Amino acid sequence: MICNATSMISKLKGWRRGRSRRLTDNRELRVFYMIGTMGIGGAESQVVLRAKELRARGVDSRVLLLFDGGPFEAFLQDAGVPVVHLRFRTISTAGWRRALLCDIAAFCRLVRLLRRTRPHVLHSHLFHSYAIGVPAGKLAGVPLVVAGRHTPLRITGRGLLTSLIDRAANRLADHIVPVSRSIADELSSRFRVRHKITVIHNGLPPAAFLPHSPAHLETECPVVVCVSRLQPLKGHRHLLDAAALLELRGLRCTIVLIGDGPERGNLERQAEKLGIDVRFPGFRTDVGAWLARADIMAHPTLAEALGNCVMEAMAAGLPTVSTDVGGVPELLGENRGLLVPPADATALADAIQRLLTDHALAKRLGASAQEWAVNHFTSDMLVNRYLSTYARLIRQKFATDLNIPTGHRAQG
Repeated sequence: MICNATSMISKLKGWRRGRSRRLTDNRELRVFYMIGTMGIGGAESQVVLRAKELRARGVDSRVLLLFDGGPFEAFLQDAGVPVVHLRFRTISTAGWRRALLCDIAAFCRLVRLLRRTRPHVLHSHLFHSYAIGVPAGKLAGVPLVVAGRHTPLRITGRGLLTSLIDRAANRLADHIVPVSRSIADELSSRFRVRHKITVIHNGLPPAAFLPHSPAHLETECPVVVCVSRLQPLKGHRHLLDAAALLELRGLRCTIVLIGDGPERGNLERQAEKLGIDVRFPGFRTDVGAWLARADIMAHPTLAEALGNCVMEAMAAGLPTVSTDVGGVPELLGENRGLLVPPADATALADAIQRLLTDHALAKRLGASAQEWAVNHFTSDMLVNRYLSTYARLIRQKFATDLNIPTGHRAQG
């Protein structure tokens, strides 16, 4: 395969020279979303939400997967959203160099697919996707190539190769859509791309705003729920340390960690050593029921782009304490929740104790957060913002309009 790299690249250059940059005669909007997998994650859930909503509005939305499928793929299939598996070979950042050399054939298939199907918008999500999708979209002559940013730069990586690829993709993309002002500031500082950034917060499906019957959980203690993948970056160990401090103060809690991941074994051992009550329900599709059972939400993460779990808690009216990192203050600011420094178990314990003992405060914060969520996080608002952005960029670039369904009144 590597031996044919030169001829393949020559073909790509030929395709690019012959590709017209004007819009196609078909004015019905086609939006392709690209992401690595349909595994469990915040970016993946947002792709599902947007692709489904666009398809329901009559937009030709499709999802391109670089690697494997995953649990969320079934949601796309149920909604009639076409899913294309591109069959790239690796998902590790270190393996991207191998993908660059060994998966040229897959890259060529991607360019051919884009040339044949002629989407108006190619919107890539997460590092591997925009590192591959942005140049492919440019080579194929896709009118609008967008990079979606869901991850702080400290998580994406700071290696030389990663940084160079990141810089090239951000410079090459027509536009960049980070999910928080925090990420926008990072990108502007690192890559000087402020002029082509539009911040659009994530959204939530309608079910997130509906009342749920509480999950069954046998405990007489206050329930503190945390919803996130069990990995070191999410800071669960600090929440468990905070629970131990609360127990020393005479306030015993039941900690419920919704999610799974490589840190589970360590957390189970830590809970046993500390002698605290920690439950591990694993990954759940009924998160709303667990939020309904909880007294408060705790989000002890060490880094965060925005925080889908915080948004879900806000929509449920659940009082929330989170670390003051990334885009979380954009959600919980202005008396909608409590913020504490990261990796500070004492501050976290103080905030949890405050919410569990000051019921008036907890009720006021929960109600304020819920009202704000209803006014900012609905899927209609989310999709209207994206459609408005796509329409504006296409109008600026081509001085023409597409038939873009507006749905409800565009927000923000």
